[in-house]
Amino acid sequence: MELTSVIYGPVITEKGERLKAQLRTYALRVAPDATKILVKNALQKYFDVQVKAVRVVKVGPKTRVFGKGAIMEKRHPYKKMLVTLTKESKALDLSAFHMHSS
Repeated sequence: MELTSVIYGPVITEKGERLKAQLRTYALRVAPDATKILVKNALQKYFDVQVKAVRVVKVGPKTRVFGKGAIMEKRHPYKKMLVTLTKESKALDLSAFHMHSS
């Protein structure tokens, strides 16, 4: 897998913003087959940051049952990674990052 297609973009939530401010931990939406090592290498190569730890979270789909047992998927499943940077590393700037549509 190419390093340019590993990271789709940031996941912006209230909890994510709190983690970013307090613990230097960033939530990133990544490709379904991305690994911790690929994400770490992509961040170090393209964003020039030092990664301390990477944690994986698989977000499940949000479904709704309606009609005669029909199921509608309101949110598709995706994979995100929580990336913690070292204290010596500069901040991760994803403001100019374009989100990949999955």
